[in-house]
Amino acid sequence: MIKAIVFDFDGVILDSERLMYLVMQNMFHRYRVELPLSIWSQAIGTQHGFDSLAYLEEHAHVKIDREAFQEERYTLFNQLVDREDVLPGVKSVLNQAQELGLKIGLATSSKGDWPRKHLSRLGLSDYFMSIKSSDDVQKVKPDPALYNKSLTSLGVNPKEAIAIEDSFNGSLAAKRAGMYCIVVPNAVTKQMPFGHVDGSFNSLQDVSLEKLIRYFSPELRKKA
Repeated sequence: MIKAIVFDFDGVILDSERLMYLVMQNMFHRYRVELPLSIWSQAIGTQHGFDSLAYLEEHAHVKIDREAFQEERYTLFNQLVDREDVLPGVKSVLNQAQELGLKIGLATSSKGDWPRKHLSRLGLSDYFMSIKSSDDVQKVKPDPALYNKSLTSLGVNPKEAIAIEDSFNGSLAAKRAGMYCIVVPNAVTKQMPFGHVDGSFNSLQDVSLEKLIRYFSPELRKKA
């Protein structure tokens, strides 16, 4: 029986991944270098999938001041993301989870102060019983450690929880932890392979937790 739901943050609750890609594209264009989505997507949902500055240096044939580049990148990014609202359907799923008595967690490869800041800004903090971030593990997604920590914190077994992800790395982490996983791909993750997950939705607005719980609970299907 499903007892918990665990959200990813970037790309699921906040449309931050699209904004970061937009910023990076614009910064790369200054050097007349294209940043294909197929290349950039290696970094999504993890921390070490792609060295963007090494790629830029190689293709622009220049040496980049990494500290200055990163500082400008995050300044531009934060100017955009601080104006972003929660993605469609998130509040609906959170409210459904509360009404159904589910425990709610969050597992993100980002540093913990990042989701906490925006959950507070968006008025969502009180929904979450557990928030696990890169501060809590040695390895982030696609390693299952973040989800294992979330399950322990929520006091549930893997088959009692559903993960909501948007990326290949994140969904792979959830499946490696033994959880059910649904994905809601966005503009920068929709080209990723998701054959290993348990369901895919265009938007969280399309998600009925009651139906998902029944689908993932054989004992309830037998009673239906």
